[in-house]
Parts: sequence; C-alpha cells; structure tokens
Amino acid sequence: MKNVQWFLIGVIGGFVAAHLMNNDPRGHEILAEVDARFNEFTGIVGDAFRAEQARLTDPSDD
Repeated sequence: MKNVQWFLIGVIGGFVAAHLMNNDPRGHEILAEVDARFNEFTGIVGDAFRAEQARLTDPSDD
C-alpha cells in the first residue's frame, strides 16, 4: 500500500511540475518540443505497425 501511495505522489507531482513548467515561456517551448518528438515517434511506430499488418494480411504472399 505504501508503494501505491508513493506512486500516486509521484504522478501528482509530475502533473504539478508540468503545469508549472508550461506556465513559463521557456518551459512551454521545451514541452512543445517534447510533444513534437513524441508525436513523431508514435507516427513512425504507427506507420511501421500498419505496414507490418498489411504485409501479414496480404493474400498475394501465398
């Protein structure tokens, strides 16, 4: 139970820190850059997943 409490304190602390960082113009730029990189990464992973899914379901491979 104590581990859950520390986990929740960490998550809440992270949200508070991100909110305070977002209020600062420099922090806002940093968070926007992190968000852009995260979106780029998830886009690449999504494209690779769709390509693999199409390759596996393509009936012309038989």
